Amino acid sequence: MAGRIRQADVEEVKARTNIADIIGERVALKNAGVGAMKGLCPFHDERSPSFNVRPQAGFYHCFGCGESGDVYSFLTKMDHVSFTEAVERLAGRIGYTLHYEDGGAAPEHTGRTRLFAANAAAAEFFREQLATGEAEIARRFLGERGFDAGAAAHFGVGYAPKGWDGMRDALRAKGFTDEELTGAGLVSQGQRGVYDRFRGRVVWPIRDVTGQVIGFGARRLFDDDKGPKYLNTPETAIYKKAQVLYGLDLAKRDISREHRVVVVEGYTDVMACHLAGITTAIATCGTAFGSDHITVLRRVMGDDSTAGEVVFTFDPDAAGQKAALRAFADAKRFNAQTYVATGPDGLDPCDLRLQRGDAAVRGLMETKAPMVEFVLDQRIAGFDLAAVEGRVGALRAAAPVVAELRDALLQPEYVRVLARRLGMDTEDVRREVERAGRGAARRDHPHEPAAPPSAAEGEPVMRVTLASLPRTADVTLERDALMGFLQFGHRLDAELVARALDLPFRHPALDAVRQAVRQHAAGMARPGWAMDAIGEVREPYRTLGGQLLAADFPALDDAAAVSSTNDLARRLVIRGLEGRKHELLGAIQRVPAASDEGRAIRLELRELDAQRQQLVADV
Repeated sequence: MAGRIRQADVEEVKARTNIADIIGERVALKNAGVGAMKGLCPFHDERSPSFNVRPQAGFYHCFGCGESGDVYSFLTKMDHVSFTEAVERLAGRIGYTLHYEDGGAAPEHTGRTRLFAANAAAAEFFREQLATGEAEIARRFLGERGFDAGAAAHFGVGYAPKGWDGMRDALRAKGFTDEELTGAGLVSQGQRGVYDRFRGRVVWPIRDVTGQVIGFGARRLFDDDKGPKYLNTPETAIYKKAQVLYGLDLAKRDISREHRVVVVEGYTDVMACHLAGITTAIATCGTAFGSDHITVLRRVMGDDSTAGEVVFTFDPDAAGQKAALRAFADAKRFNAQTYVATGPDGLDPCDLRLQRGDAAVRGLMETKAPMVEFVLDQRIAGFDLAAVEGRVGALRAAAPVVAELRDALLQPEYVRVLARRLGMDTEDVRREVERAGRGAARRDHPHEPAAPPSAAEGEPVMRVTLASLPRTADVTLERDALMGFLQFGHRLDAELVARALDLPFRHPALDAVRQAVRQHAAGMARPGWAMDAIGEVREPYRTLGGQLLAADFPALDDAAAVSSTNDLARRLVIRGLEGRKHELLGAIQRVPAASDEGRAIRLELRELDAQRQQLVADV
């Protein structure tokens, strides 16, 4: 039986994989200095990006939560796969054949890989079934909504036959067990065994942001089907409906580039929008739009500024209005501006395209209204604004909406908007908004937070970070030199770097990193050496080491960074020479000038001066 993957293959796959490509499938990354990229951290929720990626070093580090590692650790933490599965996935991606050591431990698998494979096989089965005679009803359903065979193929739409075991038997023949099919949510358990979950329905594959099929959405076609109109995959190890967005795999690149996302209500609406040219459309899958969806979208949008747009398309009926109000409650977590677009005559994007064409769907974006205005209109709609009591009641209902606005420039503008809508004095509206804001603050923070425990009450926390380093000339020199060594070591003057690393640093935390880097200095040409060095930094300084590898190096480009790092190394060596010279000048005062020791000190002083002059000339 095959054992563990050969270490040489593990290293080769990592060397051939661009970590930015893997992370970039989940997080919108932007250039951030020399050899660095930055985005919103996928491991914790944050408003501004602190997640740094160093493609040349194959390393990532979050300055917010401290998560760091290589491409394998990213996959194991992000996708909850084993190390073996991460290597196998990346090897398959680049077409690299892995070799396993005989007699070693059996490869470890979490089972998630089989769930992905089962869903992929099911998606292929459903696509093939769409071409059968039985699927005429599904093809007619799609055609009546304006989707031809090309559109169905683009979105992977398929058909689940009416029988109880067609898909089950097809996947059993491919080697999948009933346990795996159950785990993937493809079959249900009955008294006589498992049977197909999806039967007699048109089926849409639901993919994660990387394009892997994780589940399905299926629409009822036959009148004798007593099940729900839409049936989705249940919660599984890989399908979490609160985090799934249909169409995100197709829309992510344009969302990242345009900083705009359009949230629609169904699978056919996504299809209609994309075919009409709105390629940033996505939809939730059987659940309301919520905070987890926002977290996913923010990472893809990279909305670290207010330039982005999130457009919701809601039906104008009561359910759509309720959905809009629910979305507004969470929309504050977007940095982007939020809007609502409603189709003419209440038409959703699919029906709008069918009745009025692609241009009408694109026109939705031109008629969008700020979500704040939409919500304000909903809040005041039930009041009689012709009566004093009605205007006061409407103000009290709508004021909290304006009070919740984060933007200090937007809030006073919406105070005036609300005053105009109600026909009330602007100053009266402003006072009510302020009162509503104070009430919300009291509800959110009913008690002052307790003071943190002092060092005397518990063990002191000794976490050294870049931000905690003192701002002195010596620390700046040592910090920047280590950043350069770790990030550009393979392009530096090896002899000069070795001399610099042989000298002790004055800050203890930076010296701990120096010692680990020094142990790996001879292998700086090898991919991954910097990560190995960081892994050997003794605690509590390992976090600092990771930050030095990920931080923005102060240079305009790679060539300038290499030149600057070599100069930093020279300055370290010169500092060491000057320190040694100071020691010798003190020693020579204590020994006779004509003694052997005195002559040896004078010779060393001359040699130090010669070395210093040469180094200064090279700077």
